[in-house]
Amino acid sequence: MAGALGDLMLGLLASCLSGLAVWLWQRGKHTRELRLRMSVVGARPGDTCLIVMSNKYGAPGATDHHDVQAMIEAAVVSHSLECEVEVVRGDDFRGSNGNRPEFCIGGPLGANARSAGHIAHTLPGVTFHLYDHPEHPLAIEVGGALHRWSSGSEAYALLAKFTAPGGERPVILVCGQTALSNHAALYFLRRSYGRIVDTVASTDRFCLLLKVPSVRTYGHQGVVLERDVTDVAFQHGA
Repeated sequence: MAGALGDLMLGLLASCLSGLAVWLWQRGKHTRELRLRMSVVGARPGDTCLIVMSNKYGAPGATDHHDVQAMIEAAVVSHSLECEVEVVRGDDFRGSNGNRPEFCIGGPLGANARSAGHIAHTLPGVTFHLYDHPEHPLAIEVGGALHRWSSGSEAYALLAKFTAPGGERPVILVCGQTALSNHAALYFLRRSYGRIVDTVASTDRFCLLLKVPSVRTYGHQGVVLERDVTDVAFQHGA
């Protein structure tokens, strides 16, 4: 009887120790993942993340379906960091983001005026060509290299992080050639923290060129990392 009771106690102790080990491992994993997300996004639990939305091209005051999906992706990222969310339009927001991490969504060509300002001031090595450009409409030029848009076939987007003038917290800038590529860029961000850390020299400031191939087949989920363009994007005369 005493032996059976001892075996029972040893079994319970082993189960408790095993459960504790699993709990500690899961807690450690959660902490590591949280720190990874915090490093890439630049937000901390308790922050209020600012999401700056764009207009649908040619329709001021309206928002494209894919830009709404991009906003949802940004909100999911924010909530995964235990942050609150505030949404404003690029046309209405002026000044510094202050102590609020900012997600600025949309291209600079009439969709989001704040994106245009960010690019002009902070990413001088980047040019977005107009839709009616005779040779390469909507092409993104980075450091002299053109990345062309092909309707229904492929599109590109920039995913950049930097600290804007007067800001205490970083800006995550998402500028695609289309609303779908904006959606793709934030989908990539939410799923690729480790890939980003392995690619960039510093998570304090970076600029990545993303490609969305086979748009009709894979949509935003087909997004891939084309290359790190940090060095040329932030340089004058790049």
